[in-house]
Amino acid sequence: MDFQKQNFNGAIMRRLSWSTFLLLIIVLVLLSLQITSRTVYPIRFKSGLSETDSDVSGDSGSCVGFFEELLPKRGVVMSIEDFGGVGDGTTSNTETFRKAIGHMQRFGDKGGSQLNVPKGSWLTGSFNLTSNFTLFLEEGAVILGSQDPKEWPIIEPLPSYGRGRERLGGRHISLIHGNGLTNVVITGNNGTVDGQGKMWWELWWNRTLDYTRGHLVEVMNSENILISNLTFRNSPFWTIHPVYCSNVVVKDMTILAPLNAPNTDGVDPDSSTNVCVEDCYIESGDDLVAVKSGWDQYGIKMARPSSNIIVRRVSGTTPTCSGVGIGSEMSGGIFNVMIEAVHIWDSAAGVRIKTDEGRGGYIANITINNITMERVKIPIRFSRGSNDHPDEEWDPKALPIVKGVRISNVVSLNSTKAPVLLGIKNSPFSDICMKNVTLIGLTSSASWHCEFVTGFANKVLPVPCPQLQNNVSASGC
Repeated sequence: MDFQKQNFNGAIMRRLSWSTFLLLIIVLVLLSLQITSRTVYPIRFKSGLSETDSDVSGDSGSCVGFFEELLPKRGVVMSIEDFGGVGDGTTSNTETFRKAIGHMQRFGDKGGSQLNVPKGSWLTGSFNLTSNFTLFLEEGAVILGSQDPKEWPIIEPLPSYGRGRERLGGRHISLIHGNGLTNVVITGNNGTVDGQGKMWWELWWNRTLDYTRGHLVEVMNSENILISNLTFRNSPFWTIHPVYCSNVVVKDMTILAPLNAPNTDGVDPDSSTNVCVEDCYIESGDDLVAVKSGWDQYGIKMARPSSNIIVRRVSGTTPTCSGVGIGSEMSGGIFNVMIEAVHIWDSAAGVRIKTDEGRGGYIANITINNITMERVKIPIRFSRGSNDHPDEEWDPKALPIVKGVRISNVVSLNSTKAPVLLGIKNSPFSDICMKNVTLIGLTSSASWHCEFVTGFANKVLPVPCPQLQNNVSASGC
């Protein structure tokens, strides 16, 4: 499948009828009026960012303040070829990568190290990173994931999940993995990491998986992580998964998977704090970005929330899932999330909050601002009732709390359904505020579907459901 970034304005202008052209002009006028508004709850980081960086309510913000140097100069720089690597696309370099990083680990307290991957196709199984380390893919460099499942070893399940996400027991390690690390950079001159995930997707489709599929990149229990300026393709499972981490930036990335590839999320911050995903283009078979924090009783027990999460200037498409999702695994809690300047098209949902009975935990202080959508089936969706649990020990009385969701400056073109906001009967979603939300192109029969939610709306078209028409506090929305 040929993946190319879309030039929306140019493509639209070539095929629009005059009537649609006028509609586009209306949208541009609405956007010009809306983008001047500022969000209500700018995130203030407790650490990791400077005071000027921490106010993320403006589109010009950046998260590079996580790092004293965007690309730190390392004391030792070597090439994978120095260790006997062969970039012919068929020779296995698994032991070569492991040997190279094992060697470079000794320089962690001597200025750190950098491993360069030159032009070529470098076939490898999973390998582990080290601290104070840069993995640098030069222009034309492609790291290819091995097609031998034995080269993706089995590791323990995450404690906040209690089992593999797809199968009981352990899970395959990610292609590029790190645990307990600090000061790690994965970057390059737009080199590529290709997980060659088709083999894994077929195991899923055929229901012959023995263990949960591996990610393309997973960092655990780590801090000060930068992933930038690369193309990631064809992950077996979620593409980038920081879990139990802090100070993580994913920036200027292109993340691609076939649109029918199962569970190939783009970026999944999970039980992590101070995470920024910005200036990325994503095509996938699942959520472009999904914020998570553990699964039912295991996430409740661990109680490790995701907090201070920024998703900014992300664009892309996913025909089956969401542009940005929160949950459904959110049992450790999720708070202080800023989603802004996001562009989504040809997708099942725009922004979505997903939870269920048994999840427990909470979702609070979510700010969604300046979102543009085209041909998104359901632009705003709160959902429940997936009946998706790790085992029989989940507690149906563990009800999630969802409170404080601010949605502003949204324009959706040609959605097929009005927003769907479904809370939970004995735990209604409260303090939902919408302002400057315009949905253009809905049929006259399309109406909002709301249950067990309360909140306010101001300048929302078409008129929202009665649960959001309490205008007493709408001015503060």
